Amino acid sequence: MKNEGTKKRHMSKRIKIAVVQFPGSNTERETVLAIQRAGMEPVEFLWNESYEKLEACDGYIIVGGFSYEDRSRAGVIASLDPVMQVIRHASEAGKPVLGICNGAQILVESGLVPGLENYRLGMALTNNKRTKDGHVLGTGYYNAWANLQLSVPGNRTAFTQSLEVGEQITIPFAHAEGRFLIPERLLEELKNNHQTVFRYCDQQGNILPEFPVNPNGSVYNLAAVCNPGGNVMAMMPHPERTPNGDAIFVSMRNYILERPALSGNSSLIFQPERYAISPYTPSEGAFQWLIDLIITDNEAISVQNALNHLGIPATLSRQTHWEITAEAQDINALKKQLIESGELFNSNKETITSYSVKPNTGSFLVRHKEDLVGRQKLEMLRDRFGITGIRKIRKGVLWNIAVESDNFEPVIKQVLDTHILFNPFSHDCYQYS
Repeated sequence: MKNEGTKKRHMSKRIKIAVVQFPGSNTERETVLAIQRAGMEPVEFLWNESYEKLEACDGYIIVGGFSYEDRSRAGVIASLDPVMQVIRHASEAGKPVLGICNGAQILVESGLVPGLENYRLGMALTNNKRTKDGHVLGTGYYNAWANLQLSVPGNRTAFTQSLEVGEQITIPFAHAEGRFLIPERLLEELKNNHQTVFRYCDQQGNILPEFPVNPNGSVYNLAAVCNPGGNVMAMMPHPERTPNGDAIFVSMRNYILERPALSGNSSLIFQPERYAISPYTPSEGAFQWLIDLIITDNEAISVQNALNHLGIPATLSRQTHWEITAEAQDINALKKQLIESGELFNSNKETITSYSVKPNTGSFLVRHKEDLVGRQKLEMLRDRFGITGIRKIRKGVLWNIAVESDNFEPVIKQVLDTHILFNPFSHDCYQYS
């Protein structure tokens, strides 16, 4: 760690850091303590408070947790909240913005990271994938400690001023959707522009792509990415949970006090192509199951409310979609085995239904590009239940969008353009009929 020549300088200045929280955030206490250890003043800010309180702060930390219970996907509903416009304007004025874990997901979904022109979506943080020797060892939520290596010059960002390139910190992580997915052309540009701030490594500094060194399968072992200006950073592990991460917050303080020129601020030229939605066609030899909830679907309600708050007049419902490619001769017997296993739906709160075409309603099937859940279900059914005759299982979500107005096509386009239903870098979307 660099010698902190500015540690005692200007300590009379009260540096106010907003601790930004959405419904479901849960690491505000650790963040407050980390801010205080760095000699700054935490200002807890709830998403629906007066923006004047937020604008008066010198910097911002969007905390971890599960905003809106990760409904639709982690961070996306919070990213569409109007308060993010305030944070965007603050970042444009040079103020530092740090997103930790769920905060990182919010920054990525809002386009603040990586910072493409007009804040267009450029990457995804998606489901973890723990792999070794070509085998998937696990998916979903995972927590442990990780070694992170600074892979850019310390003066590149507002959060690494107290570190040297190549220096390591060991901090905990805890997430289910922490895997960075980035188009290859954009990744090369981020590397050249020194925006690939932290990478997972082992204790000797070796950057190995497999588990456990890479705990979630992130491309290029990425643990943190910044914007072109270096004053906004999305970081998945939790530096606030240990003094090992204090250099991040000390750097933030020193940046605010000194406002040094960061070493890189060039803009990105990558332009993502508009995502094309094609009609859904089931695989040959496959049958489909649509699963309805028989209890209130809070996820669909949350997504609908978020769209309505944006002025988009749409009503949403949601169904789980299974596509099962079978080799069995007796499909009815196979279906009976699947129902009895309870692996594809819970009969206490879900039921098999059928698709029906409704007026003024558009239906869109969303799937992960890499369907780890379907793969796990197939292995579970085969290895635990002894069910044979299945070649492949794919899981998806069928979103049904009802529009009352006469502007059916424009409203549907508005919904899809928010990316609230899918991230094109981690998901495929099909028109379903």
